[in-house]
Amino acid sequence: MSRDVGVPINILLVEDNPGDVRLTQEAFKFNKMNNNLQVAGDGVEAMAILRREGEYANASRPDIILLDLNLPKKNGREVLAEIKADEKLKRIPVVILTSSANEEDILKAYDNYASCYVTKPVGFGEFIEVVRSIKDFWFTIVKLPSGGR
Repeated sequence: MSRDVGVPINILLVEDNPGDVRLTQEAFKFNKMNNNLQVAGDGVEAMAILRREGEYANASRPDIILLDLNLPKKNGREVLAEIKADEKLKRIPVVILTSSANEEDILKAYDNYASCYVTKPVGFGEFIEVVRSIKDFWFTIVKLPSGGR
């Protein structure tokens, strides 16, 4: 297996909807994910965290990023493009977790090297299954690069 079970996963959730943030936190708790979850409410804050700017100078580098596309200030498409263009950030897996099932959004995400694209389910039970699948795949099967903590 790829990770020491006792080591928490550093996750950056980039999501502006407080209800979706809470839902994600509850799904992680339900799935017993050992994680350190940091939340950015917009794309500008996400990039400041990732680049360790200002108040985020001591932020841990995430092992994985869960990125919504529809964000204020700087949208998820721009954030993804910036991450993948940055030599220090480009290897961090980015999971697009968004309500958009638009084919153009999906194509653009993959064109910008998204690791995968997941459409947010509506119900809590379905959302728990999505998070369990992310946990099983990304934190059990896949070998992640060091987050540069």
